[in-house]
Amino acid sequence: MIPAATGLIPIPTGVVPVSDRVRGASQETASEHRGDQLSSGRRLAYVLLLGALTALGPFTVDLYLPAFPLLEDEFGVGEAAVQLTLTGTMIGFAVGQLIAGPLSDAVGRRWPLLIGTALHVVSTTVAVFSPSIEMLGIARVLMGVGAAAGGVVAMATVRDLFGGRRLAIMLSRLALVTGAAPVVAPLIGSALLEVLPWRGIFVALAGYGVAMLLFAIFSLPETRPKEDRATAETTSIRHRYRVVFSDRVYVGVLLIGAMTFSGLFSYLSSSSFLFQTGYGLSALQFGTIFAVNSVGLIIGNQIAARLAVRFGPQWVLAYSTGALLIAACAIPVCAQLIPSAWGVIIPLFLFMTSCGFTFPCAQVLALDRHPDAAGTAASVLGAANNGVAGLISPLVGVVSVWTGGISPLSMASIMAACAVVGILALWLIVRPRTLGGLSD
Repeated sequence: MIPAATGLIPIPTGVVPVSDRVRGASQETASEHRGDQLSSGRRLAYVLLLGALTALGPFTVDLYLPAFPLLEDEFGVGEAAVQLTLTGTMIGFAVGQLIAGPLSDAVGRRWPLLIGTALHVVSTTVAVFSPSIEMLGIARVLMGVGAAAGGVVAMATVRDLFGGRRLAIMLSRLALVTGAAPVVAPLIGSALLEVLPWRGIFVALAGYGVAMLLFAIFSLPETRPKEDRATAETTSIRHRYRVVFSDRVYVGVLLIGAMTFSGLFSYLSSSSFLFQTGYGLSALQFGTIFAVNSVGLIIGNQIAARLAVRFGPQWVLAYSTGALLIAACAIPVCAQLIPSAWGVIIPLFLFMTSCGFTFPCAQVLALDRHPDAAGTAASVLGAANNGVAGLISPLVGVVSVWTGGISPLSMASIMAACAVVGILALWLIVRPRTLGGLSD
């Protein structure tokens, strides 16, 4: 448990013009980072607890993926209708983050987190008793809204405490914890389906939400001091949105993150049908393959942090976005050369690893530049990821009309298109050569 008295030193920030803030954010000194006053043990506690909180989102998305064919049979609907419940979750994530982020900048981190997590528990309980696919879809939207607060508050809390190179390291460690969620979630979901009906997955998810709510109540201190919320300027939602959207680099990184997540989510939304229906794998086999591919995400996260500190996150993005495109294009080619599921698994592993390189570098570039609007910056970043992904991923189903069903080609075509947009955003908007390295 992290006690409320953390020994943090509140630093009044004052009102700084947008251009000066953006220009000076990267020049913060170590003394301005309150997390530097924490012991290594307390930093580890923050990583583990905030990681578990953030993982509520991935668990909400991934835990029920192995149950897609069962939902299709029970409700008598097609693949597209089941996928829409996933799309609804992502749209809920987007809306929830846009609410929770600016609110957490204005009133502190705790209350938006508590309200959002409570909403998640209630809506997950509704999902357990849903009599129709429509009711399940509504519950899934609300689950997304509720789970969004956890991810936003966790990222904003890390930015409250750290900056520069330390921020890159802490975000990578947080990603290590949260990266385990998509690895184990399908495995847990598959295991639950061996002993429970699909509704049991949501019972387990509601229990996890209750545990996170208790953690937030008793173990998470407020990390945004009242001094930082004092003035009308810094508590104005309109001002904070103007701060982040006036930053060219932030806008470019926003597009890169959204396109990368959209490519990843195109895989997530179609993988169950592709592997279980297309290749005839069981739910447990699907969960295992999903976990193996997700290990690449963790590997990329950890290596990216070290490279970002040494060379700059923008140059890591230069290579990782190119690797995304190469891996996506390799999926249908390898599927033709290797007529088993391994023809898809191998290039997918490379794609997931490239995503692991991309996500933490995008987060560092976005958050390090906006310490006074960390909640807003994190919320817009997350909302763009989930909202755009929720809109783009159903295009896999549209393309499948011309490919004879969900196939490696229909999935990879959307993934490759997203990678192309990300590459263009990096070189035309972010422009890596205009950026320096991370501060200490």
